[in-house]
Amino acid sequence: MGAPVRMRLATAAFLAGGVIGAAMAALVHSPILQAAPAARSTDELAALKASFQRPPTVPFPANNPFSEQKRALGEALFHDKRLSIDGSLACASCHERGKGFADGKVQGRGVPGRPLKRHTPTLWNLAWSSPVFWDGRARSLEEQVAGPIESPDEMAQPIAAVVARLAADPAIVRAFTQAFPEVPRVDGSNLAKAIATYERTFVSPDTRFDRWIAGDEHALTQNEVAGFRLFTGKAGCVKCHSGFAFTDYAFHDVGLPGEDRGRGAVLRLAAAEHAFKTPGLREIARSAPYMHDGSLATLEDVLRHYVSGVVDRPTLSKDLTRGLKLSDAERADLIAFLGTLTSEGEPVLPDKIAAVKIGPSGPAEQVSTVSQDDKAFYPTHVALPRGGRLWIVTTTAVPTTSAYSTPRSTSIPARRSRARRWKSAFPSQAPFSCSAASIRRWSFTSTSHAR
Repeated sequence: MGAPVRMRLATAAFLAGGVIGAAMAALVHSPILQAAPAARSTDELAALKASFQRPPTVPFPANNPFSEQKRALGEALFHDKRLSIDGSLACASCHERGKGFADGKVQGRGVPGRPLKRHTPTLWNLAWSSPVFWDGRARSLEEQVAGPIESPDEMAQPIAAVVARLAADPAIVRAFTQAFPEVPRVDGSNLAKAIATYERTFVSPDTRFDRWIAGDEHALTQNEVAGFRLFTGKAGCVKCHSGFAFTDYAFHDVGLPGEDRGRGAVLRLAAAEHAFKTPGLREIARSAPYMHDGSLATLEDVLRHYVSGVVDRPTLSKDLTRGLKLSDAERADLIAFLGTLTSEGEPVLPDKIAAVKIGPSGPAEQVSTVSQDDKAFYPTHVALPRGGRLWIVTTTAVPTTSAYSTPRSTSIPARRSRARRWKSAFPSQAPFSCSAASIRRWSFTSTSHAR
């Protein structure tokens, strides 16, 4: 397809449970590491550091662009307990910034007071994520808003009832009018867009690690740099925890015991059983306990799991490092490095958001084949005629699926194999313009195709 071959940002679902990145396993060539064996070149180190640099802009979908008015409304709604049926819970009740936008509990609790099925996930850096939730059942932040509000185990209130409550408040009505001047009304769609806009501003603050990759060689200690070397090398953490947010936003089975089917239940695909989204590692010191079920209380417990606690089964992620052995000193170095990903003092949100609209950047290509390059697919925007067939050529042995949002809501699973082809027929009633914006995340993700 003439697509450039991209540097692999490898990442194994190593820490904090199965939640784009690219990286190479490299040893660092710096004054601290001069004595390290097989040190890599300065150019390789620069490339590796660049793969962890924060993006200069924050992406917002074209159908929900950023505005300060929308952000302010979303913040108010995020903290508004009227979203729950008895007025006892707001989004912020379970997603506390000081606790990594989680709640510090093994399992979250909703209005009924019963423990939920899973640990409350962090919300840092979700502007770059699609789909969302531990199992990826929502395709966007907008789509996920209604989930906890309407869930009988969480906030337990129909969206229509929430809208009626809010519409009775003149101040809220004015805020909606200011945030959505083109469609000035209080409704479920605008509610979701406002909260999603606010959530996309949850960009984690700078830490000592950011200063180090920017060129301050003294920002990290010798042990912390050694931990980074293990993270990107022997331990293989970077195979899944890659990029600025330290996540590939993909789904992996990391061998935790339990009956939770995770992504497999959403896709109804056996190969996706027990797979959960790779969480980002920013502000990780604040978000204990860890994993989708909150079963590991400390980072030491997480390392212990990957060394000796992995449950062997056919669905284990191919990115998971097998037979990992770490000395006590290596474990201490890894923990030390992870500490550099948490900010000093209370984490704050950015005052200014450099927002950019995302979506197809050019006309759709008239092709019938999409090819895979590492964790990306090319071309990224495809137009198909009525009744047309799209062939996707994959190059990995990791199973995945693509769910096409067609007029029939067709879900088409596919298993990847070496240089395997699979095809799908689109309904003949309408042409399709297909964007691969979310198929780039290769493990059990979905792609939306808009008319």
